Amino acid sequence: MELAGKVAVVTGASRGLGQAIARKLASQGALIAVNYAGNHAAAEATVARIAAAGGQAFPLQAKLRGQAEAEALRDRLDAALAARGLPPRIDILVNNIGGGEYGTIRDADEAFYDTVFDNNCRAAFFLTRVLESRINDFGRVVNLSSAGSRLTDPGIIVYTMAKAAVEAFTRVLAADLGPRGITVNAVAPGFTAGETNAYIVDDPEKAAPVIAATALRRFGQPEEIADIVYAFAGPLGRWVTAQTVEASGGFKL
Repeated sequence: MELAGKVAVVTGASRGLGQAIARKLASQGALIAVNYAGNHAAAEATVARIAAAGGQAFPLQAKLRGQAEAEALRDRLDAALAARGLPPRIDILVNNIGGGEYGTIRDADEAFYDTVFDNNCRAAFFLTRVLESRINDFGRVVNLSSAGSRLTDPGIIVYTMAKAAVEAFTRVLAADLGPRGITVNAVAPGFTAGETNAYIVDDPEKAAPVIAATALRRFGQPEEIADIVYAFAGPLGRWVTAQTVEASGGFKL
């Protein structure tokens, strides 16, 4: 229970990687704010799974994009913590939301571009900006990047740019928050099994080239990504900051 007494905010935690991360941190004693955009039933199901395993969590609705949405989350977070007799402080922030459509530069009109950058960069930037003063000294920020940040696939050009920006944000923020003992790191998954990639994982024809391009010859599991996030969030990560660890099983080495 290395995170006992800690409070963690995990964005996009009602499903997929976010849910796995929330469950992992909760299993180590942290109280989890399960952020979700709109699917209240999914968020409540995540909270219930955490509680059934002996953990603590509560749902926190906010469809994150910019300053206003981040401030709404902050206010709801403060109220939820106050209801539990806790101060408006957190110890761990996991910026997990992201994603984006495939498309080349010819496919990427302004709406396409803005959506990908909103999900992957803008939301994390403004939420961190709003919550930064509430992160306790010696806290943790973990951002979700992607193995796609280093690829040169024309079909994911905007996504690659956005995730590369997340990694730059991670490095600069680490320098900014370092004097307070706060570490800032990123985890970069490759192809991971789960809801988002089910259309590939469950289709042998689509899955085969992905597996062949992965050194460990399989898809990752959400729990394996959550383990790396926990490594950064827990006490063993105290002397590591400004780093991106790729957890892709060696995708397209």
